Amino acid sequence: MSTQPAPATAAGLAARLPELTLRDQQRLGRRLDGARRIRKPEARTAVLAEIAADLDTAELRVASRRAAVPEITYPEQLPVSQKKDEILEAIRDHQVVIVAGETGSGKTTQIPKICLELGRGVKGLIGHTQPRRIAARTVAERVAEELRTPLGEAVGWKVRFTDQVGGETLVKLMTDGILLAEIQTDRELRQYDTIIIDEAHERSLNIDFILGYLAQLLPRRPDLKVVITSATIDPERFSRHFGEAPIVEVSGRTYPVEVRYRPLLEEDSSDPDRDQITAICDAVDELQREGDGDILVFLSGEREIRDTADALEKKKLRFTEVLPLYARLSHAEQHRVFQRHSGRRIVLATNVAETSLTVPGIRYVIDPGSARISRYSHRTKVQRLPIEPVSQASANQRKGRCGRTSDGICIRLYSEDDFLSRPEFTDAEILRTNLASVILQMTAAGLGDIEKFPFIDPPDRRNIKDGVDLLQELGAIDPKEKDHKKRLTPLGRKLSQLPLDPRLARMVLEADRNGCAREVMVIAAALSIQDPRERPSEKQQQADQQHARFKDETSDFLAFLNLWRYVREQQKTLSSSAFRRMCKSEFLNYLRIREWQDIYSQLRTVAKTMGIQFAEGDAAPDHIHQSLLVGLLSHIGLKDTEKNEYLGARSAKFAAFPGSALFKKPPRWIMSAELVETSRLWARVNAKIEPEWVEPLAQHLVKRTYSEPHWEQKQAAVMAYERVTLYGVPIVAQRKVNYGRIDPETSRDLFIRNALVEGDWRTHHQFFHDNRKLLGEVEELEHRARRRDIMVDDETLFDFYDQRLPEHVVSGAHFDSWWKHKRREEPELLNFEHSMLINENAEAVTKDDYPDSWRQGRLKFKVTYQFEPGADADGVTVHVPLQVLNQVSAEGFDWQIPGLREDLVTELIRSLPKPIRRNYVPAPNYAKAFLDRAVPLQEPLATTLTRELQRMVGVRMEPEDFDFGKVPDHLKITFRIIDERKRKIAEDKDLEALRIRLKPKTQAAITKAFEQASVTTAGDAGGPRGPEQRSGLTQWTIGTLPRTFETRRAGQPVKAYPALVDEGSSVAVRLFDTEPEQREAMWAGTRRLILLNLPSNPAKFAQDKLNNQQKLALSRNPHGSIQALFDDCVSGAADKLIAAHGGPAWDEESFRKLFDAVRADIVDATLDAIRKVREVLAAWQACERRLKDTKSLVLIPSVTDVKEQLADLVRPGFVTAHGVRRLPDLLRYLVAVDRRLTQLPTNAERDRTRMAKVHEMRDEYLWLLEQFPKGRPVPQEARDIRWMIEELRVSYFAHALGTAHPVSDKRIVKAIDALAP
Repeated sequence: MSTQPAPATAAGLAARLPELTLRDQQRLGRRLDGARRIRKPEARTAVLAEIAADLDTAELRVASRRAAVPEITYPEQLPVSQKKDEILEAIRDHQVVIVAGETGSGKTTQIPKICLELGRGVKGLIGHTQPRRIAARTVAERVAEELRTPLGEAVGWKVRFTDQVGGETLVKLMTDGILLAEIQTDRELRQYDTIIIDEAHERSLNIDFILGYLAQLLPRRPDLKVVITSATIDPERFSRHFGEAPIVEVSGRTYPVEVRYRPLLEEDSSDPDRDQITAICDAVDELQREGDGDILVFLSGEREIRDTADALEKKKLRFTEVLPLYARLSHAEQHRVFQRHSGRRIVLATNVAETSLTVPGIRYVIDPGSARISRYSHRTKVQRLPIEPVSQASANQRKGRCGRTSDGICIRLYSEDDFLSRPEFTDAEILRTNLASVILQMTAAGLGDIEKFPFIDPPDRRNIKDGVDLLQELGAIDPKEKDHKKRLTPLGRKLSQLPLDPRLARMVLEADRNGCAREVMVIAAALSIQDPRERPSEKQQQADQQHARFKDETSDFLAFLNLWRYVREQQKTLSSSAFRRMCKSEFLNYLRIREWQDIYSQLRTVAKTMGIQFAEGDAAPDHIHQSLLVGLLSHIGLKDTEKNEYLGARSAKFAAFPGSALFKKPPRWIMSAELVETSRLWARVNAKIEPEWVEPLAQHLVKRTYSEPHWEQKQAAVMAYERVTLYGVPIVAQRKVNYGRIDPETSRDLFIRNALVEGDWRTHHQFFHDNRKLLGEVEELEHRARRRDIMVDDETLFDFYDQRLPEHVVSGAHFDSWWKHKRREEPELLNFEHSMLINENAEAVTKDDYPDSWRQGRLKFKVTYQFEPGADADGVTVHVPLQVLNQVSAEGFDWQIPGLREDLVTELIRSLPKPIRRNYVPAPNYAKAFLDRAVPLQEPLATTLTRELQRMVGVRMEPEDFDFGKVPDHLKITFRIIDERKRKIAEDKDLEALRIRLKPKTQAAITKAFEQASVTTAGDAGGPRGPEQRSGLTQWTIGTLPRTFETRRAGQPVKAYPALVDEGSSVAVRLFDTEPEQREAMWAGTRRLILLNLPSNPAKFAQDKLNNQQKLALSRNPHGSIQALFDDCVSGAADKLIAAHGGPAWDEESFRKLFDAVRADIVDATLDAIRKVREVLAAWQACERRLKDTKSLVLIPSVTDVKEQLADLVRPGFVTAHGVRRLPDLLRYLVAVDRRLTQLPTNAERDRTRMAKVHEMRDEYLWLLEQFPKGRPVPQEARDIRWMIEELRVSYFAHALGTAHPVSDKRIVKAIDALAP
């Protein structure tokens, strides 16, 4: 009879858990805890039964894994085998053990086996990390081989995109990056019971992070064992980090190594310019002589390896093979180094051969002592790859490479002193890298603040800051959030999910927005691996030709896309092996192509889970580049126009790398995927960008500076120039922006000052216009009084508005919005009052002293004021309409306006000659006294001032003593001539000068005024008709010609003077602006009209009355012909008759009477004139003959004087010019000349004395003529002075002839003084 098994209890099941795998322990332990909380017994029993069944399966799994542990043996020749027991005990008894041993000691391959022997690897995997994928794979192969199990069973390996780990796997080889990624999903690393961190001395970023994480994790996982293996480089540091963990030293299989120092520039060297390649060749020659054995040469990069290989190949060394070894080589090329060979081999390697790979058969090492060491620049925020001297530890590692199989020689291409001066250890990578990715993953994983994380060497705070800054640049963390657990933004959370560098991940997320995720993910995948395009040193040209197909002149990024499309097309058409061959022939690295595609596939898978969309068609290049740009905002550059380089972030200067498609034609703006510093800072993968793309993407990063805030009337706002920079690169040089939102306080201030106080605003608000009008009135008063202290200052007005306007009013629009409501409550809130605008000390200034207009008779002129020293119109300006300029006289203007009169008189007193002036000090007191007693405007100011000053003191003076030239210009009235539209035509301080200059314009204006007056009154029967201006008249057909005519124009009386004008064959009616001009023109016009109407020419009749002898005598005349002379006589006779009958007529009847009278007597008058002229010409001819006979040089001045006198007396037209009544006097003057010439040879000295006196009087006469307005007729009284001078000549040179009236030089001077205007 069968018995039922006892039901499982929770306690019983819990007791079985420790024997399970770690994952099963955790999984089933949680289920047991849940079962204990079930209240219903039946349900709890059922669940416990299920757990029991799972426990049975888990126990079987552990048993299966334990049975799968292979037989373990240790190669005796390995040094680590000698220390196996010591290592085993240390691991058994301690949670952390450090195993220190040189590369080649066997620790990498044997420690996993020691752990297996301890029983580790059954309940959890033995995780074994390697810093490089090549090492993970080769170590896995080696361990599997020693355990005699197929790779992928007991020993598995996992690297990026390759996972050969199965259910039976006990030892898992992987890169440290894989373990780091697993921490995200397995926070307590429950799948492992042992973790071996190999090559920990390399101190890569991943290793340091793992070691720090393990330090936190071990207290929570007491069952977890950690073994750290390291070269013998400072293992104590690891020990201290894990609480003085035990160190087991394993010596390598080493033989003595001789070190030879061969610095490049040796003191006794014959070649002072020896370079590194020459030194290496010399060292190879030296080692050739030492015997067989391979040589390992350490170099800093691929270029140095290629150059050195070329040099060694040229030496054509016998039985010698030169092999390169660096990380970018394909697996097959790297594997050649480990294959058996004959002859000597020279391996040219980067520092990858220092510790990671043990190259077999090496007996000699050549160490130039340098390496490219990735180092982050705090200044440029760029990862640099400078060539630096290696540390002592690295140099010793290199030396140790040649002592594995026999005695070795290490030649160092530097001095021993140089070696001893170098740092002991190489800085850990965490101290020289950008920590952005680490910080992002730590923040996403909730591992806390990086500064508090237990790193072996805490990173530099500056590096941490730069990492944080980059994440802020990418928008991944919120700088304002203080709680580290909440710092990650939703964007940052997404970034952490993508298995890419944060910059590249940010590009992918932006591409999703721009609809180009597929293209950008292809580019991002390409940027995260080594370039799949190969360029072997011996076939560079062929490779460049093959790769040129993919180039894009504006973008290296698009070249990746072009390559991607090409590769995909080829894969579709070619078989797998054909595709491999194609890659090789076209210089493409097949493994990297596959890696690229794998990364893209992984990205695509992750992206789909994140909801990223993939568009069907090809994306626009601009969208692609904008997506890339968001991850490269600190990698933009602006081209320096003078140099072939770019200004980058933080003042960095860089150039496009020669391999870039943009190298030959660099664009103005560029972005670069990578800035690397070697010989200089190079931009590796580049594209042209537009500056306007940057600002929208970098809103959180750009710095905006503002300059020149200013008010703009058109915008009715305060504007400023904005400069936008990103890390110092000017994105926007100068953009006009509204300043109100940027600096409201300054904008409000400028709005009040410019718009409201200064009035620079176009607005409809009534208060504004009322205030401006009131300000204008007070300002005008300042101009009139020539004072700047009448109106209150701008600050008073500013305070007025400042107290009333709310803070938010910073522009016209803001004001309009506020005032729309405010004016309903307080409509007069912003209105000025007159009293508030005038200072207390200026209340005595009134408009009476500064009138708005000036009256002169019936004329009224506008007066304006300008207080602008130095300006032409500074002071008082009288506005004179052009059409009344002919009526304005200078009278009265010399008195100035009342407000400036005292200043004017003061300055006139100061202008007096010193002997007079000193009697009138202080001048202002005398000026005030004068104005108290004088009656203005009754006579010229100078006359009144002279008289009154003489009365005050008694000192004699003349009006001419005042020097008006010394009076300041602002005290002289400016006359501004304006047209009918009030536009300025001209202005001057001299009214008479203006009248002369503008005479043609004045006449034209007057004529126009009367023409318009005639038109307007034509239809008005009662209105006075204006005189009709006509020409071509030969009869009096004009009715009555008025002596004056007046009309009104623009409120002013316009006055004109019509007259007949002689036009030769006819007469015309014209208007004149002065009476003297009218008089002169009317006389000549009347004469011409009378002569035109005579039935026959009196000259012809007179000519018939003369005999030939008389005609001959008359033919010698100044006119040039007898006819011209006779016409002159007729005109002179007509003038005599017109004068005898009362002068010109002004109506038709009077003209008829005058004409009849002249016609009746014209012939006799003409004959009488000819007779007198005959006598005058006879005397003139006698004088001419006498002049010819006078040839003495001594008498030349007198002879010249006589010639000038004769030319003035007897000239063409002299009969009409002098008048017939003057002909007897003319005859007397000529006789006097003849007598003077007769006496001249004997009285030359007396003649010169008297001539000098005559010339003095003549000069006085000429001065008088200059005093009269130019262009205007000279008064007859003034013209008669010249006849007084002729009489003076008679009295001097022919006294016996007698004079027409008493004459002397004093009489002439007196007459001139009386006539002087």
